[in-house]
Amino acid sequence: MRVDFYQLTRDPAELVVPLLARSTLGAGERLLVVSDDPAQLGRISAALWQRVADSFLAHGYAGGAHDARQPILLGAETQAANGARYCVLADGQWRETEGMERVFLLFPPERIDDARRTWRLLGQREGVERRYWRQDGGKWREGP
Repeated sequence: MRVDFYQLTRDPAELVVPLLARSTLGAGERLLVVSDDPAQLGRISAALWQRVADSFLAHGYAGGAHDARQPILLGAETQAANGARYCVLADGQWRETEGMERVFLLFPPERIDDARRTWRLLGQREGVERRYWRQDGGKWREGP
């Protein structure tokens, strides 16, 4: 499993998730977006419709009748009823994500200590590749 740590220093999660979602769908994968904050999921939902110019990213909320058909599923749990192998943890809180191939942990500066603990925890696990990303102006740069 690959875990990408995204430190959100400029943009909030609702502006980053649509970009990750577009890339995920472009790679032929489905996406699960997880947050314990219903208001944040609402902002992410709106951004998925509006953020990417000249398109929208079809999605639905977990617990609906058509979860299995959703290319992007939003919810509070890490169970991917849509068969997603990619997961965004949008609220900065690490959760176990069994069966996922790739996980994006988005965290604001105030959650950096939690992200560091998670980084160390995952570093002890076999088969986990970790990467760290930070915003440098308007671009994402991989770095220490």
